[in-house]
Amino acid sequence: MHTLKELRTETPVHERKLDIRTYPLENDQVLVEGWLRDERMVTGYNRDGRPRPPGVVHWMCVRLLLGGRPITILDAEAEMPTIPNPLCPTVADTVKKIIGLPIVAGFSDQVRKRLYGVEGCSHLMHLILAMGPAGLHGYWADQGRKSQSVPKSFEETPNLEYLINSCQLWREDGPLVRQIRERIKIAE
Repeated sequence: MHTLKELRTETPVHERKLDIRTYPLENDQVLVEGWLRDERMVTGYNRDGRPRPPGVVHWMCVRLLLGGRPITILDAEAEMPTIPNPLCPTVADTVKKIIGLPIVAGFSDQVRKRLYGVEGCSHLMHLILAMGPAGLHGYWADQGRKSQSVPKSFEETPNLEYLINSCQLWREDGPLVRQIRERIKIAE
C-alpha cells in the first residue's frame, strides 16, 4: 500500500509557516503573537506574464490581548512587514472587528463572519483561526504554573467549558472526562 508521502518526488514550490507564541502578562491576561510567512520556492510568472522570483510573499503578524471569563479578545493589532501588494496594509485594521469576541464554541464561525472575503484579509483570518486555540493553550500554560488542588466537584474543574465536546477524546462520555470524574472520586 502506498502512502501520500511517497508521491513527493520534487522539491516544494511553496511553504507556509505559522509561528504562535503566548506571553504572560499581569491580571490573568496573556499576549498572543502570531506570524504567518508564505514563501515561493520557485520562479513563476505574474498574471501579466512578468517573471516572479522566489522569495517571501507574505510575512505578517497579529497580536491578540486575551483575558477575562470567558477568555476574550480584549485588543488586536496587525502588522505586515512583507506583502505582495502595496494596498495590503489598508486591511490591517480589520482585525479590530474581533475585539470582544470570546474564544468559545463557535469562535471560528464568528471570525469567518467578521473577516472573510471583502470584510478582511484571508491571510490574517487564517492566522487568527489558528491563534484562538493556541491562545487558550498559552493561557492555560500560564495558569498551570500555579499549583492547584483537585476540584471538589466535576463542575468546579477549570476550563471544562472550553474542553467538553471540543474533540472526540473530550466528548461528554469520553475517556478524558471519565479520568477527571475518577480523580475527583479518589480525592473525596
